[in-house]
Amino acid sequence: MKHYPNRLISLLFVFVIIATACQTINNLPFTEPTPGQTTEATLTPLPANPIGLAEVSENEPVFIIGDIPYTSPFFLNTTSEPFVLLEDQEGFILRDNEHPFKLESQVIGPVEIHDDLSLSYGLALPSVPQGAFFDLDNDKIQDRGVQVFAVAYWSNTWGGPYLEQRDGTGWSTAYASTITDPDNDGEIIGGLLVVWAPDDEQGFPTSFGEDGLLFTEDDPTDTIPAGYSLIDLNETPFLVYKETRPHITLIEGDVAVNDFKDLSYVDAFDALFRKATREYPFTEDKRIDWQVLFDQYAPKIAEANSPEDFYRALRDFTYEIPDSHVGLSLNPDVFFEEQGGSFGMLLTELSDGRVIVTDVLPSTASDEAGIQVGAEILSWGNQSISEAISDVMPYFGPYSTEHTKRIDQVTFLTRVAPGARLEVGFSNPGDSEIQHVNLTAEVEYTTLFMSIPALNEDELSLPIQGHVLDSSQLGYISINTFDDDYHLMAQLWESHIQALIDSEIPGLIIDMRTNSGGSSGLAYDFAGYFFDEEIILYNSAYYNDQTGEFEYTDYPAKIKPAPLLYEGPIAVLVSPDCVSACEGFTYALTQQGRSIVIGHYPSSGAFGEVGRGQYELPEELSMQFPTGRPETPDGDLLIEGIGVTPDIIVLVTEDSALGIIDAVLNAAEQALLNMIN
Repeated sequence: MKHYPNRLISLLFVFVIIATACQTINNLPFTEPTPGQTTEATLTPLPANPIGLAEVSENEPVFIIGDIPYTSPFFLNTTSEPFVLLEDQEGFILRDNEHPFKLESQVIGPVEIHDDLSLSYGLALPSVPQGAFFDLDNDKIQDRGVQVFAVAYWSNTWGGPYLEQRDGTGWSTAYASTITDPDNDGEIIGGLLVVWAPDDEQGFPTSFGEDGLLFTEDDPTDTIPAGYSLIDLNETPFLVYKETRPHITLIEGDVAVNDFKDLSYVDAFDALFRKATREYPFTEDKRIDWQVLFDQYAPKIAEANSPEDFYRALRDFTYEIPDSHVGLSLNPDVFFEEQGGSFGMLLTELSDGRVIVTDVLPSTASDEAGIQVGAEILSWGNQSISEAISDVMPYFGPYSTEHTKRIDQVTFLTRVAPGARLEVGFSNPGDSEIQHVNLTAEVEYTTLFMSIPALNEDELSLPIQGHVLDSSQLGYISINTFDDDYHLMAQLWESHIQALIDSEIPGLIIDMRTNSGGSSGLAYDFAGYFFDEEIILYNSAYYNDQTGEFEYTDYPAKIKPAPLLYEGPIAVLVSPDCVSACEGFTYALTQQGRSIVIGHYPSSGAFGEVGRGQYELPEELSMQFPTGRPETPDGDLLIEGIGVTPDIIVLVTEDSALGIIDAVLNAAEQALLNMIN
């Protein structure tokens, strides 16, 4: 499950082309199956043509080629260790989404990423595959059965080049040769399968049968040729054919972007509104009256005569929905016109309500007016500073929580149209006199970028970094994202945990304050290094088009114990910039009292899943809406609209705002030392 905030400005994609050699395995044996059950393959060589394999045709499939089209903005995050897999469909036939892919059945092929970011692949077929055998002819007579495969795209995160259970289980529902139904537990409903039969006496379904499901008792069947056959499930009856070098395009599935970009403004908004609002999972929680919003904004869309008008109407529509995951891409011309100017200073609101200047850029309006770092801002225009902040509509909206919105209101208070003039009242440090100056906004974006923690990381820094704190000899690990090279992150994480264990570090601080989310699956894999038993975290519900209801998936999010276990006490540092998967990770570490959470504020409170809610609209705009609803096993909405609340809330003081001290880190050190001692 993917979680992404709408305020992330830029992403750095690292493309690695992996050429993985596939080796054909000849003359490997199989054993007779029990009907309806799998058999374990053995790797002991047997003489040529074991137990009388039938001769295969001259156009026997030997090598599959194809391409992997994609539209999802998240797809390229997986391309650090990519390959295609001759994916054994044992998990699907057993209807077990947690069924592992057995190592002996895994045949992989290289994926090539071209300069235009298109992807192609090649997959050599072994003469005798080592998948599971299933008797699928429904004649109640025990037969050898067949092996059933799909071609599927994967990327490796954990361990070596082959899949382990943390990489994935069950069967693929995206980027595969098959088409699956997200409203019916991922049932295969079309596409293409690769089937291997040991002889020409094995049966295979010729259609989905009356129940519309594949591999069930009502499937009509017929025999298929020996060796490999390609089964086109889109034909009725299924088309069975052989081709030496077939071309198979993998299907993106339900994560594909909803493409409305070629529609008119009105038609695109109508299509977006119908689908997004139907699938939106928090309507009642956030008390949204969709009809009122449609009546308000549909006329504005209809009146839009330019890309700028269309953008403004959409943007204002999103502002009505209190959800940080509801996002619209930026129109730079409109942003420049409305927010391209600033005065060259950064502000922070302290816990006692005062607002101080935390940075002043040289040679800007603020600097030339004599405003110093540490100055208290008392008035803004004709309002008190607090009132002025409350009236700001921050451009990074909307927001799931008021505390997150308030911080961005302070940030965007200083952002105005270029050339705007404003009177500011302030007092410099150590000066009781209140000064009033008129400031003129200049084109300036530096202070905006400075306000976004994710943009202030060292460009060459690793996504996970750690060291031992000199002051306390506690471990410190920062996880800046769950949206980088997954394989690299897994290696870094496991290396740090191993070092903690080997060095007997007594306690650990995990800094999540600048982590804007990414892969929640990776986050929960990381959490597994602190638990010795499986823990169910939450269930996810999605709108089902067939029933018109939100329904839970069959497989809840879980913590599963990892190969290593760190048992020392843990403190997790959070901020409103901890979003989505970051919040899920933090929540996971609170289970069974495993950690304490420390921060100035709760986390962002944005936890809806957005992988299925991506839209392309006219004028090269893109939007996202959450589609997945997380609930605890007790049925309570999780994190969304609240955030993960710190066990220890640290006040924002002048010293912490000015960076003189890291008060949150200091509080975490002291709390852990108290627990240890």
